[in-house]
Parts: sequence; C-alpha cells; structure tokens
Amino acid sequence: MKNKEKVGVGFGIMILKDNKVLLGKRHHDPKKADSELHGEGSWTMPGGKMHFGETFEQTCYRETLEETSIEINKNKLKLISLTNDKVPDAHFVTIGFLCQDFTGKPKVMEPDEITKWQWFEINKIPENIFPPSKKMLDNYLSKKIYRAN
Repeated sequence: MKNKEKVGVGFGIMILKDNKVLLGKRHHDPKKADSELHGEGSWTMPGGKMHFGETFEQTCYRETLEETSIEINKNKLKLISLTNDKVPDAHFVTIGFLCQDFTGKPKVMEPDEITKWQWFEINKIPENIFPPSKKMLDNYLSKKIYRAN
C-alpha cells in the first residue's frame, strides 16, 4: 500500500460563543493552506491531524492552541460529529468536537496557513466553507453525530 493510500485521522473543533462559531480563512495558495483535502481559500474550524500516542482531547487542545492561541478545557469537550472525508488523493476520518469552555481570544498563529480568524453567527456561515467543517456544522445542527454521505 502506498503512503497516499492510508486513511488519516483529522479533528475539527467547533468553538462556540454566544451562538457564534469561530472560523479561519485558509490561505489561497494550496501549498500554504496545508490541506490534503484541498481546502485552500475556504473558511474552516480549528483542527488538524492526530499525532501518534495522543488522546482525542490532547489533539483538540494542541491543534486549537497552535492555530488560535485559545486554550480549551479538555474536560468539557463534546463529541458532535464523525465524517468520512474523501477526495481523489486523500482520505480522512474527521472527528468533530464542540468547545464552549475556553480562555483567550483568537489570534493568527500560523499566518502561512490561516490568514484570519472571525466569529460568525451559527446560521450565517459563509458559503465557501471547508467541506469537513461544513459536515461537522450540519451534524451539530441536525443533532446527528454521523450521517452516511
């Protein structure tokens, strides 16, 4: 099996405050957007790939801190989504968590990947949203953790 044919594990963290969700604008350059799922130029929730040996909560904490400088309360995360995300050259299982207990304000910590962070009303999300983040939001709003296709 080629390395590209392996399934990865990704995480998305839906940070929710006052009925607003935090989204970051991915860089337009595909090499800088760092997304094997080709999300350049789209809006996305904080998240990323799990490292070997991490717990789900550790991955959420690390990725959120690395990308936004926000510290989340790992003990207050809630599983809200499980999706099967595929494009022709990548395949990820994406696990989504809801975070409503955190400290700090979002800052651009990785400007080569995310150019800005912005709060959006949960029912007024931009059209150009990263597909795994869109699926996660849809699962949350429909109160279903998993939906086929």
